[in-house]
Amino acid sequence: MVLRFVQLKEQSGTRILAAVNDAGQAWRVEGTDTLLALAQAALATGVTLAEAAQIHPLGAEIDIPAALAEGRVLAPIDHPDPAHLILTGTGLTHLGSAEGRDKMHKAAQAGEQLTDSMRMFLMGVEGGKPAEGAVGAQPEWFYKGDGSHVVGPGAPLTSPAFAQDGGEEPEIAGVYLIGPDGSPHRLGFCLANEFSDHIVERGNYLWLAHSKLRQAALGPELLTGELPADVRGASRILRDDAVAWEKPFLSGEANMSHTIANLEHHHFKYDLFRRPGDVHVHFFGTATLSFSEGFQTKLGDIFEISAAPFLYPVRNRLAQAEARTVTVRSL
Repeated sequence: MVLRFVQLKEQSGTRILAAVNDAGQAWRVEGTDTLLALAQAALATGVTLAEAAQIHPLGAEIDIPAALAEGRVLAPIDHPDPAHLILTGTGLTHLGSAEGRDKMHKAAQAGEQLTDSMRMFLMGVEGGKPAEGAVGAQPEWFYKGDGSHVVGPGAPLTSPAFAQDGGEEPEIAGVYLIGPDGSPHRLGFCLANEFSDHIVERGNYLWLAHSKLRQAALGPELLTGELPADVRGASRILRDDAVAWEKPFLSGEANMSHTIANLEHHHFKYDLFRRPGDVHVHFFGTATLSFSEGFQTKLGDIFEISAAPFLYPVRNRLAQAEARTVTVRSL
């Protein structure tokens, strides 16, 4: 059974799709060259991604680590029209995730009153895992951009020139395709760096929306099937070839205050997000941030996020775009 998919390019530049097993052995998927095309074919024929990949015998073996080293691996999902790939996320979804956020926002309120962050977190703890068939507590939700904000393996995570911070957020992201009848279909999960501007967010909680309009990095592979309940990994920042900051991070429903199904419900309940043919990448949140521990990133730092059962880490260097003057003209 095929469990993972990796998109990459041959030395010639031709795109290919690879199927990868748990041991890291990879083979070319014949008959299609993108994950989106495979997913569309699976929907049309009523089979799973794994079954669609094996309609034709798998092709030549592929060395994924070598392709990663050569910079030939792409993000695991993309869309020919980036406007039809939508990046969103939910926060305060993990046990312990309120602590770092509360530190950032507590200065805005005095006395014994709970911050909005803590209130939102407690709502999730109380009602984020509803009984089957019931609707749970509504999580924090944010928009990150479209497919133009997706960064692949090894590519730089580039902050806009006006950014005050570029900070990592080690997360799991769900990847979805909306079927012809408007039904969302989960293709699988990716390891991800949700990448935000935490200084902007700390300045005023109402600036959260601004802080999230940044790129996001996806790990090399899409993992099919259900996400393990207990995902354990490490988030580290390398500076001048040495580890400058490192901490374990936890994900999966055993470490979350919400079920994934509840987070999916509160995203796809909107008709806007069930437009046939659209792709969605949705970040499920984290409880681990270097910023909340006082660490300040610098240009050139390398973010590295790894976690089983994912075979390959998310690894990207922090960069910053050049300043641009934007002028609004009247027509």
